[in-house]
Amino acid sequence: MDSSKPAEAVKNVVKTASGKIADALTPEVPGAPGSAPPPLEEPTTPHDPLPPKSEQGAPQTRTPTGAETGAPTIANGQQGAYLTTANGARLRDTDHSLKAGPRGPVLLQDHHLREKITHFDHERIPERVVHARGAGAHGVFTAYGTAEAVTRAGFLKKGRETEVFVRFSTVLGSRGSADTVRDTRGFATKFYTDEGTFDLVGNNMPVFFIQDAIKFPDIIHAGKPHPDREIPQAQSAHDTFWDFVSLHTEAQHHTIWNMSDRGIPRSYRTMEGFGVHTFRLVNEAGETVLAKFHWKPKLGVHSLTWEEAQLLGGMDPDFHRRDLYDAIEAGAYPAWELGIQVFPDTPEETFAGIDLLDPTKIVPEELAEVQPIGRLVLNRTPTNFFAETEQVAFHLGHLPPGIDVTNDPLLQGRLFSYLDTQLTRLGGPNFTQIPINRPHAAVNDMLRDGFHQHAVHAGVAPYRPNSLDGGNPFPAGDAEHAFVDVPVTVAQAPKVRANPASFDDHYSQVRLFWLSMSPVEKEHIIRAYTFELGKCYHQAIKERQLRSLANIDPVLCEQVATGLGLPAPQPTVPLPDVTPSPALSQVGREWPSDGRMVGIVVDPAGDLDGVDEVRRAVFDAGMVPLLIAPHGGMVGDLPVQRTFATGRSVEFDAVLLAGAPAPAPDALPARDAKAGTPAPATVDPRVLLLVEECWRHAKAIGAWGAGVTVLEQAGVAGTPGVVAAGSGAEALTAVQQLMAAHRVWERFPATVA
Repeated sequence: MDSSKPAEAVKNVVKTASGKIADALTPEVPGAPGSAPPPLEEPTTPHDPLPPKSEQGAPQTRTPTGAETGAPTIANGQQGAYLTTANGARLRDTDHSLKAGPRGPVLLQDHHLREKITHFDHERIPERVVHARGAGAHGVFTAYGTAEAVTRAGFLKKGRETEVFVRFSTVLGSRGSADTVRDTRGFATKFYTDEGTFDLVGNNMPVFFIQDAIKFPDIIHAGKPHPDREIPQAQSAHDTFWDFVSLHTEAQHHTIWNMSDRGIPRSYRTMEGFGVHTFRLVNEAGETVLAKFHWKPKLGVHSLTWEEAQLLGGMDPDFHRRDLYDAIEAGAYPAWELGIQVFPDTPEETFAGIDLLDPTKIVPEELAEVQPIGRLVLNRTPTNFFAETEQVAFHLGHLPPGIDVTNDPLLQGRLFSYLDTQLTRLGGPNFTQIPINRPHAAVNDMLRDGFHQHAVHAGVAPYRPNSLDGGNPFPAGDAEHAFVDVPVTVAQAPKVRANPASFDDHYSQVRLFWLSMSPVEKEHIIRAYTFELGKCYHQAIKERQLRSLANIDPVLCEQVATGLGLPAPQPTVPLPDVTPSPALSQVGREWPSDGRMVGIVVDPAGDLDGVDEVRRAVFDAGMVPLLIAPHGGMVGDLPVQRTFATGRSVEFDAVLLAGAPAPAPDALPARDAKAGTPAPATVDPRVLLLVEECWRHAKAIGAWGAGVTVLEQAGVAGTPGVVAAGSGAEALTAVQQLMAAHRVWERFPATVA
């Protein structure tokens, strides 16, 4: 190996290891675990580490104080061909401890054993108290320039590209919980701007459960598993949660968002994001406005059905994480537009009668348009999950010049909490020096020492003023784009523990949300409340929550009460007269099908040429085809991704039937429980189950040739969203048109208006 050209040497190794795997069936289906396929025998020829996969990326190789090093990102990874200690001494064996003879005691002098075990014993750091379960990705944000009139933030100037790292997460679950639980999702974005890091730390819901940060421990303690039994995990369907929200009624607005389909998104890629709070923007002239941040997904807002979420919790608890990384690997890069709602910065800090400092309220888009200001594209997955996704540290106080905070009492508390959290999780105050957190701007902070100090500070005078270091560092002014603490006048007032009167309205916006839903979404909300309250043990908690539902809408209350077997109470406050906001509904528009998963059921005795044609067309349309067959390996010249035993409907956004495969040899209830479904002997029962589940979940289904008989045997032929076509191409075209609306909701007429 030519040690003078390590990159070239690694490429040659990859070529040798890969062999001749390219064929006419490219592009490949995503999901390969490594950058080269493994050989059958254990490799024994030393070579440098294989490079990351093509879709993977790592933090830039900057110094702890933000300087560019020019080194490739792989410089942060493992180096060399040989196993070493942490200090670089090469090792000849890592499989056996040093003993006094083959059967003797292990010797204390075994420094390699002690180093290896000690490091293993300390691999884990405390997980986040909230948002512990997450997934992250690298990307780039490109500004449109449309925000230049309202903020001096440099990263929002026209055409400016800024590297970002985004972390998505659930709130309540532990690191080992499932992705598809009903919960709020975090949507946190770290912008590595050249004026300092900007962290936009939001959720997929625009409101929060509480108005004041002092209540944050209460809502999280109520939502977390019960402290005596540590159950239930990652869900709100239990007594302590509903006990709290039914008593602390300011939580009702966030609760109905959670009970809607927003609580179980189909994908991180089909999830809106919100900054939740109102921020203050300042432009070059020193003029200020108030603003709310919104992320709008390119693929539209779309959710799982409740049954899909439950199935995925057992079948693939990593579903959202896998979907995100597979989409990036397949080149279907997730994309969002960043937008802002802009409001006059008045002394009252209200707009259209809505208090902008109340984090339990929204401003409907019909009253204040969301103006697009830039586009986010995620195009690289982490090289190392722990180093990047787990160690990334967000803080609302990471603000660039041109963006400032307001007196929102929840935001004010978060400004303390996020910074305080990192001291425990990441071992001290130097967490910004971890590669994923390193700023892309010069750092000269006069902060010294502390745990895990990576910078090697020069100079002798880390204080101001000084003369020993020549006065360095110097204060910056407006010409140097220093951060602007907007000089907001604080009105003279007594110190009180109280909220303004405008915070007292806990129901009008909850009713607005309910009335903005389509009939099918209302059905889902009724089902969610009925399920969650049905899991509560105490009758009094159910009855108390029904009182809140009565103050939202009598139909909602009556339907949930019927499901619980309880009488519907009367409202205790007048029902407010509100104007619905169509922008709150997920239903009624059409969206691109980029990155969608299309399952194709293959019959080895069927139309394989037609399958090949459809498979290529799915790739060409920017989607991912997954062939489902009686067995793995190859069917003819086609590679199989799923078998009837390993595949399940929840993996696919739509299903195409290219034949009517007979029961496979493993279609035995004793071997595969799915094969126990009653079915005619002519078709594998698992194929019928696949079709029935897709039909129940309102997904598009298409068939051609012998596949049409499967539709008939499943009893779904002729129903909305089920296509019987003359060819595979016709079936795909029709199904792709149906997929634009995400689901075929007209298949199941709603019973509420």
